[in-house]
Amino acid sequence: TTKFTSASDIPVAFVEKNVKLRGKLHHITEKGLEVEHIPISIPFITSIQRKWQSKGLLLVRLAGVELAPGGMAWLQRELKPKQMIWFQLLGREDSALECLVLVNKGRFLSMCLNEEILRQGLGRTARIEGLHHDSRLYWKLHKRLLRAELKALKKNKGIWREESYSERIRDRISNNKFVQTLKQFASWLRGS
Repeated sequence: TTKFTSASDIPVAFVEKNVKLRGKLHHITEKGLEVEHIPISIPFITSIQRKWQSKGLLLVRLAGVELAPGGMAWLQRELKPKQMIWFQLLGREDSALECLVLVNKGRFLSMCLNEEILRQGLGRTARIEGLHHDSRLYWKLHKRLLRAELKALKKNKGIWREESYSERIRDRISNNKFVQTLKQFASWLRGS
């Protein structure tokens, strides 16, 4: 029922047990998602607690994902301000939380943003900070993230997209010095 306003407020036991918390998205920044924690509400107690709760946002980073330049734009299109999200605590580094971020898609469906970004080819798999390298959870999550990245690679999506044969030929022709000289000569003729 306690509202967390900074990463240091969250008990170590919560991080060690990989507790899921609920929050309201406020901003998407280069550093991560700024989320207002929404505690579990108990009718009478919650109304009293609200008077003493301080305001603050948690910085939530997508664990195991290194965003590509298009990843930030995709997040801004996909997520709405004040949208409710769930974030599973995996680690804490300074003032940021390393998390799996889940977004509801309909009544019974949810999407893991970490996996979806990799599936769209908008990032690369990175080390999951905060989890021990030899834990079962680390390898289970790392395998899920690698599978998502492999799907983007197989479908030529995002950063894994390769130019088609015709695009490569067109680029080679347009970058050819003789063709460039002809273009300059043609523009000189038009100008005179």
